[in-house]
Amino acid sequence: MKISTMSASASALACTFLLAQLPAQAQDTASSSTLNSATTGTPPATSEAVRDALAKKEGDADNTSLLKETLTAVDKQYSLIRKGKVQVNYELGYTYIGQEKINTDLSSGTATLFSIENTNSHTITNTIMTDYGVLNNLTANVTVPLISRYSDSGGFSGVSHTIGDLGVGVRWQPHEVKRDEVAYTITGNMRLATGTSPYKVDVQKGVATGSGVNTFNIGANMTRIVDPVALFGSFNVGYSLAAKHLNQNLYGATLREVKPGASFGFGLGFAYALSYKITTSFSFQESIQARSTLTFDNGNKGQTQTQSAGILAIGAGYRMSPKTTVNVTVGAGLTAAAPNLSLTMSLPLSL
Repeated sequence: MKISTMSASASALACTFLLAQLPAQAQDTASSSTLNSATTGTPPATSEAVRDALAKKEGDADNTSLLKETLTAVDKQYSLIRKGKVQVNYELGYTYIGQEKINTDLSSGTATLFSIENTNSHTITNTIMTDYGVLNNLTANVTVPLISRYSDSGGFSGVSHTIGDLGVGVRWQPHEVKRDEVAYTITGNMRLATGTSPYKVDVQKGVATGSGVNTFNIGANMTRIVDPVALFGSFNVGYSLAAKHLNQNLYGATLREVKPGASFGFGLGFAYALSYKITTSFSFQESIQARSTLTFDNGNKGQTQTQSAGILAIGAGYRMSPKTTVNVTVGAGLTAAAPNLSLTMSLPLSL
């Protein structure tokens, strides 16, 4: 505490000294600038020259366009494209999950503790997202993820390479977007269980790269641009079909069916245009998954706990050309069910 007080006092004295010297330094700087101008023949900078240097250049995007591109980077659900247009986006993502895994026996209908083990997972995902403008207010999209996952746990230590869960969806804007008004978008998505299922994978030979169930989501998004800030928010509900005809050994019993619970999610945030080429964004996402029911071959059933995953993300975007903007987002998990760390780089490319 004493050190902090001395530091604060020293800082205050330093600031006082600097403020006292500012007039003299300003006069010396002005005299030096005038002398340099007289000796070199270069005229001093004028206020008009400064304004011209900071003015928007040809080819620079206006803040509204740049903010829309930033919203696209934050979440594709916030954007639509014109009828007949195609847009391809590439996304490179990294996720780290480190946790203590509690092994329990659910086959008897009650939780019995077996052991606690440390589980670490590093996942790299290459995702290709293709959008097509069906109408000016209706966009269809397909998402193809290619996943490489390294896992280090008591059962398996190694790398798995496979395709993840494919996604198909639509985005519809019921009303024409007007300036200074909130824009609404209705979304619908279907995720197909094409990745390696966690209910079918051999835990001694690999790791899961998919959810193992087909999922349907419907939601709504709201955006409003108040130049140079864009405000956005969303919510969605999801329903998953049961995974049946399973044959996974789980602590002395055979898992036959998994019925996931319903899910609910919401998000909010804002994006800010720092210049005609650079933006930054802050967002929060929360997803809540109800209890899942597990059915075993002996007729017993067990339930998992409700899962809640919250992520706080900070992003930055740089406009390289009229058709290419690089966006980087860093996310930190706020709850036990969320990834500890996520890093995403996206490249929207208009065709």
